[in-house]
Amino acid sequence: MLYDKMSDNELVSAFMQDDKQAFEVLLSRHQSKIYNYILSLVKEKALADDLFQDTNIKIVNTLRGGKYRNEGKYIQWAMRIAHNLVIDYFRKNQRFPTIKTDESFDIFDVIDSREESIEHKMIKNQIHDDVRKLIRQLPDEQRRVLVLRHYSNLSFKEIADKTGVSINTALGRMRYALINMRRLAEENSMVLHM
Repeated sequence: MLYDKMSDNELVSAFMQDDKQAFEVLLSRHQSKIYNYILSLVKEKALADDLFQDTNIKIVNTLRGGKYRNEGKYIQWAMRIAHNLVIDYFRKNQRFPTIKTDESFDIFDVIDSREESIEHKMIKNQIHDDVRKLIRQLPDEQRRVLVLRHYSNLSFKEIADKTGVSINTALGRMRYALINMRRLAEENSMVLHM
């Protein structure tokens, strides 16, 4: 079989049927694009190497687990995995920052310098994008209550009046919207906090 002539999706299908050579071709076809993307975000070769390996492991595990959904191009899906792993790395390391000290160290120098880093902006933008995607997937009634509450800052009484329902119905729709968003976030492996 001529692997070079196969499409990405054909290679994925072959790998899912235990053809290891198919994944090697898929990997070599896209490795430089994925690796360079990771490197452009983390700016450190050793870290990029580790995250690239983690990306490949996650891809293989997802494919072997039968969880791959062919909703578009393989490369976009693989790049999304790489992007999410970079975001996860930044989140994890921001929770436990290390501060190197010497005799001239002053804690207030650290506390006062709260400038938002590029990594923090990236994480925040990713979370906002993910939340918008989740909101778009909600049923219309739930989405409307959530938007009116969180984006228009209306009270539940105002929402009830505006939508023509009781306060309890508005509260219920908000509750179900949040439950559905949590479920969708879990199903899509989204982390919505820093």
